[in-house]
Parts: sequence; structure tokens; C-alpha cells
Amino acid sequence: MAAHYFLLKYLHVSCVVLSGAGFVLRGVWMMRDSPWLARRWVRVTPHVVDTLLLASALAMAMIIEQYPLVHGWLTAKFLGLIAYVLLGTIALKRGRTPAIRRAAFGGALAAFAYIVAVALTKSALPLGSG
Repeated sequence: MAAHYFLLKYLHVSCVVLSGAGFVLRGVWMMRDSPWLARRWVRVTPHVVDTLLLASALAMAMIIEQYPLVHGWLTAKFLGLIAYVLLGTIALKRGRTPAIRRAAFGGALAAFAYIVAVALTKSALPLGSG
């Protein structure tokens, strides 16, 4: 069990890095109105990485028997993920103006940072309660 968990954790962390770096790159391209955003691999790769990210998260949760909506820190990560996805969608696709897209991009980056901080501290309040 331990070996499987650590392999899943390495996969998960690798996907976190790839997902975050890819989002930042796509955000920069969005702000520069780059034609790279229209390339097929740029549209498909994030879905593959994020699917592996979610699958590894679910598998680890099952192994350690801690679940969102039961354990506070995983609930916080889950809610942070929802915020990240919604803000990321506005930033990269649905924002009507460049200002809205930039603001959503900043919000999505903040949500991503929060998710990582919660994961590292295993606390819904990673910066403390006071």
C-alpha cells in the first residue's frame, strides 16, 4: 500500500506542477492574444493532465481514507478547486473583456496557491486562524 500511495503522490504533485505551469503559460498567451491558444495540443493537454491530477487525488483519498465533505482540509481543497476551475474558465474562455479575464486570471492563481497551501499544511486555514 505504501509504495502505491507514494507513486500516486508523485504523479499527483507532478500533475499539479504541470497544470499550474500550463495555466500560467495559457494565461500569458491569453493576455498577449497569442495564436498559440488555438493549437490543438494546447487545448487538449490540460484536460489530460487535469484528469490524471483528479484521478490520482481520488485514489490517494481512498487509500488514506480521508474524503472531501468529511475532512476539513480536503473540503477546503475541493472548494478551492471549484473556484480555480470557474475563475480559470472565465480567464481563458468566458471573460467578456480583457480586464475581466485578467482579474479572473489573478483570482484563479490565488485559488491555485490556496489549494497548494492547504495541501502542504493539511489545514483549511493554511496561514493560521489569527
